[in-house]
Amino acid sequence: MSDAPSPIDAGVRRAVLEAATSLQSEAVEMLAGLVRHRSLLGHEHSCLTAMEDIFHDLGLAPSRVVIDAKALEGRPGWSPPLIAYAGRDPVVAVHRPRQTKGRSLMLQGHVDVVPEGAEDLWTTPPYEPAIRDGRMFGRGAADMKAGIVAYVTAFRALRLAGLQPAAEVQMAAVIEEECTGNGAFAVMHALPKPDACLIPEPGPGYPALYVAEVGVVWAWVIVTGRPVHVREMHSGVNAIEAAAVIAARFKDYETEMNRGERRHPSFAADNHPINVNLGTFEGGEWNSSVATRAKIGMRVGVMPGHSCHEVAREIEALVAESAHDLRGAHVRVEFKGFMADGCTFPADQPISRAVSAAHELVTGEALRPYNALGLTDARHYRLYQGTQATCYGPDSENIHGIDESVGLASLHDVTQAIALVIAGWCGVEAI
Repeated sequence: MSDAPSPIDAGVRRAVLEAATSLQSEAVEMLAGLVRHRSLLGHEHSCLTAMEDIFHDLGLAPSRVVIDAKALEGRPGWSPPLIAYAGRDPVVAVHRPRQTKGRSLMLQGHVDVVPEGAEDLWTTPPYEPAIRDGRMFGRGAADMKAGIVAYVTAFRALRLAGLQPAAEVQMAAVIEEECTGNGAFAVMHALPKPDACLIPEPGPGYPALYVAEVGVVWAWVIVTGRPVHVREMHSGVNAIEAAAVIAARFKDYETEMNRGERRHPSFAADNHPINVNLGTFEGGEWNSSVATRAKIGMRVGVMPGHSCHEVAREIEALVAESAHDLRGAHVRVEFKGFMADGCTFPADQPISRAVSAAHELVTGEALRPYNALGLTDARHYRLYQGTQATCYGPDSENIHGIDESVGLASLHDVTQAIALVIAGWCGVEAI
């Protein structure tokens, strides 16, 4: 079978695009429904149930993939979990053709969202979707519930046109893309290997095709001091002050990691591809007591070509070195959450060429390559399964921030493009 993107019959193309256009209002309604689910870590249940209903409405039989941490732990790509998995199983649905003529495809998206932050700063409540100036606002609207709506609506468009894929199409709604990636990891191990994986992660504000992404390590630095009354503070050890000393050291580490000789060629033009983010801080017990304990949660970027486990060892070494300068403080490091390598997605791989061609057919514009300074679940398929994979999704603004939004015109463009990708990649047969 040729690796080249398959040409699509002009009549099929017209029918599929017209069907996708007719489904625009239903797609917006579906997105609004998903945004209303406050699907934070540990609270994904209702959104996963909604995805079961959505897959069922496609005429498919949804099922759950149990995340067996004991069975998956130790395999390359697994990250140390933050909480237990019982009751939070990803949802999958598989279309199988009458006769396989094309190539199989995985379409995947994550339902989990990051915390909304200070809700009073939002123009409208984060889980009450609002449309302003052609954009839908709400936590998760862009990252990445719009992408899920895009691939679901693309599949619906084929069926509305009287067609179905002539190859297996796997669809998955996963959890923990924002903290471990273990939901996608479990799905990958549970389903047959597809010929390609397409994840409609949000674009960076312009039509883009992911070609590279950094990895991430989540580390927790716990500092224990010696509490005393503030009148005797010089005889004690303040854990908050000690933690601040360690945090400052990581800025020097960040500078070192961004040196030109350490950069992967994909990021050669980026001045600052590796970021160290101090994301959470806990510490102290009483304003008039020298703090006993402090805990910093940090996110450390990993350059492709450098192992995440190597970066974890560098973090441990830096913390140990810092501890020597902290009079009487006890310091330790824990790793929970992301232990993820960086990845590249060649622009000339067949699935990337298929996506680029479909986008240009729909919009008349070429996709721009995008080197992401975050990470996606696509890395699992590329690094640990040997499956070609990429990301391409609707535009986004303020993901992980205040007033997150997605462009509805972009959502429609991406839906049409994914519909053409399915038709060309998988082939079609009459229902």
